Amino acid sequence: MRIDNSLKGLVIKNTGNWYTVLTDDGLTADYKIKGNFRLRGIRSTNPVAVGDRVEIKDGFITEIEDRRNYIIRKSINLSKQSHILAANVDQALLVVTISKPETSTTFIDRFLASAEAYRVPVILIFNKSDLLSDDERHYQQMMIDLYETIGYECRAISATTGQGVEELRPLLEGKITLLSGNSGVGKSTLINQLVPHANQRVADISDAHQTGMHTTTFSEMIPLTSNLSPLTSNSGWLIDTPGIKGFGTFDIEREELTSYFKEIFEFSKQCRFSDCTHTHEPGCAVLKAVEDHYIAQSRYQSYLSMLEDKDENKYREAY
Repeated sequence: MRIDNSLKGLVIKNTGNWYTVLTDDGLTADYKIKGNFRLRGIRSTNPVAVGDRVEIKDGFITEIEDRRNYIIRKSINLSKQSHILAANVDQALLVVTISKPETSTTFIDRFLASAEAYRVPVILIFNKSDLLSDDERHYQQMMIDLYETIGYECRAISATTGQGVEELRPLLEGKITLLSGNSGVGKSTLINQLVPHANQRVADISDAHQTGMHTTTFSEMIPLTSNLSPLTSNSGWLIDTPGIKGFGTFDIEREELTSYFKEIFEFSKQCRFSDCTHTHEPGCAVLKAVEDHYIAQSRYQSYLSMLEDKDENKYREAY
């Protein structure tokens, strides 16, 4: 560990109590948080996150620079605390799969709503397209049509065969990109295709439950080029995060939730009451749009499940 009086840098890895920082002079070292850092009202299991710009004094992280955004979710075991997946990102790639394992629409919608809340653009990556049956391929296209209609960019790829992977590279250049998704959807395989020097570990899907096994146990920023360089580099970064089973939302108020579902927000402008919750009120344009199939039933159910979160104040796993 380097002992310097004062340094600034970028947190590129979080391994629990230690944080790897790429300092502005281009060197890396591991640091801990100053002892009283957690007492500043940050209700998070990880007050410092990958992607944070930090100040280091006397060998400890003492300050975080203001974040322009972040992706956050409820901590699984501590419902009143949050877990920050990453900070200061330009976009997120949410990797999903139609089968082996199946990514639920509830999980997708919760992630999208949280990203909307914290102003992070999302691209949906439908992986393992080479393994789909005809029926599954048809369902995947229906999903892509749904989310593209709402306004989200979608890509169908196979990280194993390389299908569609090259077309992702231009989307990543010069950007800090968060890569997220359920365990087993192929994030590590995709990283190895995009960044061969990353050498990410890959695990098989559990046959018993068709679910993924965790291969990433900590968050890490991976440079798109093999030469590790300070944040001024134009090559771009991928942020790899551990696979997550559920996505509990955090700090989203009931009255704000509508605006994080793009199509629901558009129809809500026509509701009779300005404080309409879109659950039972007369003259609700959203309920009429669901009935007339202008809003997908799956999206509306996801909205209701997030409303229920606020009622019950508890973490909910994906369905």
